Amino acid sequence: MNHEVDRGEILGAWRELTATARRTTAERLVVGTSGNVSVRVADTVLVTPSGVPYDRLGDEDLCAVDLEGRRTAGSLSPTSELPMHLAVYRHTGARAVVHTHAVHATAVSALVGELPAIHYMTAALGGPVRVAPYATYGTDELARHMLAALDGRNACLLQNHGTMAYGDDLAQAYERTAQLEWMCRVWLAASSVPGRTPSLIPDAELARVEEKLKGYGQAPPPE
Repeated sequence: MNHEVDRGEILGAWRELTATARRTTAERLVVGTSGNVSVRVADTVLVTPSGVPYDRLGDEDLCAVDLEGRRTAGSLSPTSELPMHLAVYRHTGARAVVHTHAVHATAVSALVGELPAIHYMTAALGGPVRVAPYATYGTDELARHMLAALDGRNACLLQNHGTMAYGDDLAQAYERTAQLEWMCRVWLAASSVPGRTPSLIPDAELARVEEKLKGYGQAPPPE
């Protein structure tokens, strides 16, 4: 393990990761072990292990690799989707990644090449969400397709597969994942009405919303 990283920091990040993974199951973004979660601490990547139910993960199951995918801690094999996670960390400033097989998002990925701007929260994901062309799971080819779809975005859909989103921390990566699934559900509902075409948010409005979102939430307390 990277000796420059405090063991307590690693363990704390692992516990947050397992809690996030369990949340994806509880909120029905994944079924069984069909998704995966990772978080970066310095040059160490903590990631859910392959094929292990999230409710069984404890401190002793900590799974860590370096940015080249070499195992640095734990005895369990990392998720089969490790190439996608590492590609995100190598090419973006991401500190956390969430991948799911969310129902509505996966359905949309099989229908269109891009999720239209059905809601202004499209701006929070960097713009209309692209669909990465299908490739076999766990392959470098899928990772390449994903990176192209993520260009200028922080989330994408994977054709006939699911979602990929990243953030500055696990909470943000999870929130983006949940927002993407919700927008896919909205688009499916609106586009299914016979004889009607959903209205979409124009690019200029998305740009205004993107600026407005930069000031969203509570201002930090004065020092």
